[in-house]
Amino acid sequence: MTGMQKNVLHTSHERSFETNRFVYPVLSRRSQGLSIGVNLNPDKVCNFDCIYCQVDRTTASEVRFVAFDQLLDELDQMLALVTSGELFQTAQFGQVPEHLQRLNDIAFSGDGEPTTYRNFDEIIQACAQLKQKHELDSVKMVLITNASMFHRRHVQRGLTVMDANQGEIWAKLDAGSEQYYHHINRTPIPFQQVLDNIEQAALQRPIVIQSLFMKVNGVGPSESELEMYCNRLSHVLNQGGEISRVQVYTIARQPAESYVASLADNEVDRIAELVTSKTGIQTAGYYGYAI
Repeated sequence: MTGMQKNVLHTSHERSFETNRFVYPVLSRRSQGLSIGVNLNPDKVCNFDCIYCQVDRTTASEVRFVAFDQLLDELDQMLALVTSGELFQTAQFGQVPEHLQRLNDIAFSGDGEPTTYRNFDEIIQACAQLKQKHELDSVKMVLITNASMFHRRHVQRGLTVMDANQGEIWAKLDAGSEQYYHHINRTPIPFQQVLDNIEQAALQRPIVIQSLFMKVNGVGPSESELEMYCNRLSHVLNQGGEISRVQVYTIARQPAESYVASLADNEVDRIAELVTSKTGIQTAGYYGYAI
């Protein structure tokens, strides 16, 4: 387990670059390099309403629907900017240290749950073809997801395309108990549906679990909650699923609710160490920042 150093550049995750509407470059603290974000939810609609969400939903989005061809054009141009090195000559990325001037992944996330996009399989296939066009075979395709829609056939087709193109699933799991899950994620989707989807996905390929822990009204997750959380991970392993690593992180930008705050660095470390000791899974901690 290793904690990641703080860097102010990592606090900037705006969903735009120049005139782009759907594709944006981000210096990612979790990938330790550049991540090209693909926003499949520009309308800011999500099937979770997490108390820690860092998407600004107080203002209406200028874009309601994904323009398929425009998204692909933006991604094509962004990949060209990165591979040529021109991106790192811009004002926004000109100060990026040389060791971080590497393209780690194309990440499907954005302002909502990406797997709710109705043409998910088609957009994944088209983006994979662009990655091949630019000869970026080693670059990952990362899906940042709450795992709520994995049971849908078109989502499963999209995951299969990702498997063939250096795909990696980062599945959200922020709780061990049903009660805490609904308190944190504020969704009508049953906790068991998410757990079942995570298990089934892990049976088919190694997945990453990303878990955000925080203080709620000044109090972090209880010991019993953390114990149940570790038990959920162990259950997946015991069923034959594979979890390649766990990302334990905390609030890094302004959250949706004012009563939510970051954990201290040592608290993040303690949870990461607990996960490793209880499950044997490689775990990394990612620290918060002043808000």
